[in-house]
Amino acid sequence: MLDFSSLLLAAALSGTCLSITMFAIWLTTPRARFVLTVACGTLVLVVHVVAFWRYAKDADPWLCQVVLALLTLGFLIICLSAMQYLGFRDYRRAVVPALAAMAACALVTYLGFDGIGFQITYAVVTVLLAAIGAMFWMKGDHDRRILLVVSFLSGACGLSFALCGLTLLAQGQWVLGAAPDNWAERLNSVVAVACMTGLGALTLSLHHLQAQIELKAETMTDPLTGLMNRRALTELYGDRSFGPFMAIAMFDLDHFKMTNDVFGHPVGDQVLCRFAAVIKKYGRAGVDAFRLGGEEFALVMARVTPEKAHDMASRIGVAFGTEIVATHRGPLRSSVSGGMGFGSTAGRPLDEVLAQADAALYAAKRAGRNRVIAQVEVGQPDVGPALKTA
Repeated sequence: MLDFSSLLLAAALSGTCLSITMFAIWLTTPRARFVLTVACGTLVLVVHVVAFWRYAKDADPWLCQVVLALLTLGFLIICLSAMQYLGFRDYRRAVVPALAAMAACALVTYLGFDGIGFQITYAVVTVLLAAIGAMFWMKGDHDRRILLVVSFLSGACGLSFALCGLTLLAQGQWVLGAAPDNWAERLNSVVAVACMTGLGALTLSLHHLQAQIELKAETMTDPLTGLMNRRALTELYGDRSFGPFMAIAMFDLDHFKMTNDVFGHPVGDQVLCRFAAVIKKYGRAGVDAFRLGGEEFALVMARVTPEKAHDMASRIGVAFGTEIVATHRGPLRSSVSGGMGFGSTAGRPLDEVLAQADAALYAAKRAGRNRVIAQVEVGQPDVGPALKTA
């Protein structure tokens, strides 16, 4: 059976291999900053384990303070990596209490109460691990199976540290003079190695999952305007049945080819971005904006009547008409034409609603541009009254 020193060295070896692997992954994908943070935290814990192994052989009071500080710091960094991954930005909520606890631990250890120092440190580590588990349990919105396993391993590791602190507390060991060595410490060594190895493997899975999500977002986003693209429209609404309170507005910027020919493509890009900014202002729950390609855009609206949908599209056209783009030939104003397509009581597929909106858009172009037209196709009497604005 392995003795206590062997368990510590095994933990150090496992942590070293894990941190090297994560550093290598970060070097290939620098955008995955949370992987770098996990690697740094793991490396700090490796240094802690080596220092603790040395402290177990030679109980120097100053080395004791280093051991306890490294343990808290390592798990604090890992907690920050979880906050990075999950999108929590208020790092002070973790950093300030942890640093305060480290200062208190250093003070009592300096005064000779190293047992209390160990209890404080174990309590802080328990809270940090519990916070990691709670954050993944509550906020994780990706693959729940992975996130629940992260929560379980964090909780198990935190419980093992809590048992170490409670054992010292129950035995009234305020002053140790040496490294604590009891059943809880031995159990913690085994559990910590297993949990940290598991968490390291799951970090790699979370990195892969995040990379997939980012790749999917990139393939569904128009790089110029930041709006969703045609692929996203099909992905989100391709299998959707459009009911009577759903509508699509299609927009086409007027004389856009002339804009590019006269003012240049950089100005044309500015015009596209201005329209995208206007259409984004009308975004809310149930309203999604898309750039279909070139100068064509679409707005999908849910939980609206045909009249309200048409009114929103018209207001977008009016708002865009007030936008001014500075050019070498002077200020440039542009206009947009729009067409509406509506769902029905029986339900209509995306392609059919888009075709109706496209037909209405061309009607707006033929009518003189700079307007939004909503027309009900023959044979579709239940989508609402015909609407038109000049």
